[in-house]
Amino acid sequence: MTALPAPGEKSEASALSLAWRRYRKSRLGVLGGWVLIVLYLSALLAPFLSPYDITAQHQGHEYQPPTRLHLVAGGHLSWPFLYGTKETRDPVTFARKTVDDPSVQIPVRLLVRGEPYSFFGIRTDLHLFGAPGGFYFPFGSDQLGRDLFSRTLVGGQVSLTVGLIGVLISFAIGILMGGLSGYYGGVTDNLIQRLVEVLLSFPRLPILLALSALIPARWPSGWVYLGIVAVLSLIGWAGLARVLRGQVLSLRQLEYVSAAQAVGARDLRIILRHIIPNLSSFLLVTATLALPGYILGESALSFLGLGIKEPMTSWGLLLSDARREGFQTLNLYPWLLLPGLFLVITILAFNFFGDALRDAADTQTRL
Repeated sequence: MTALPAPGEKSEASALSLAWRRYRKSRLGVLGGWVLIVLYLSALLAPFLSPYDITAQHQGHEYQPPTRLHLVAGGHLSWPFLYGTKETRDPVTFARKTVDDPSVQIPVRLLVRGEPYSFFGIRTDLHLFGAPGGFYFPFGSDQLGRDLFSRTLVGGQVSLTVGLIGVLISFAIGILMGGLSGYYGGVTDNLIQRLVEVLLSFPRLPILLALSALIPARWPSGWVYLGIVAVLSLIGWAGLARVLRGQVLSLRQLEYVSAAQAVGARDLRIILRHIIPNLSSFLLVTATLALPGYILGESALSFLGLGIKEPMTSWGLLLSDARREGFQTLNLYPWLLLPGLFLVITILAFNFFGDALRDAADTQTRL
């Protein structure tokens, strides 16, 4: 005989199914979710997807435009290939430059051996694609001849994970401080809320710049990364704590909280095990909508030269490299702005996905 599900299990399953149906109604939200999955997978697999190491400099290929792939050879459809290159001199400026050599055709291969890298502790040199015997730059190269495609993928690891880790840390602080403020009230509430008001009274960008300036320039890249996450987290919890305080104030009067107090449960356990889980949908939506702010914060600091440093890279740092060329970038080297396109797509995807989750969590929304 099949056991009947408990009433709570059935209602929870039906609520999740209804929320899933509401989410699927938003085409932009579904599209944003798939875009985020692709972006995070590409960041996870960046060493494998990148044809070159991000620090590898290819002399003679500085400011190389995106390499064109060719599919027709001798009037027939062919496997993708690219032309070889040769050096020549500009007849006007007499400067050396690299141009295509149609007499040399280099096929693009899959699963090729290239520069070694470490993937989850495993040392390997296998890359998804490459052009043995030539240079293939899907996004072009920068002023040092480094592959911009590889640097964009690896830069996504920093920009995307900064948002995730920053949200986790700031939400942990915000949940704890907001929960204590709303649950206890009185002096505890006053002290926490005055601290929140102080943090919220400062403009976001100046306080980011002030805190990031405290990070020593001699720190290794890994330490700078952790420092940027800490800076973003320290100023990101205040708004959540204020909103969460009001939620906890209304929930602490409910029967299940009084029942937990009656059986002698500790206050912190009541907050974390009984009150906060009932706010999970609100926290999930808020975290999704807050992630773009952390990504933009890191990009702004790196763009201004106060964030991620070489040899690490991020989308903000890549845009900072494009800034060095001034207004000539748009005219001479427009491919250097491609990391900014990834940044815009990520922010839009998070906003669409967060809006869809908010509608899905709204029980008043009609199917």
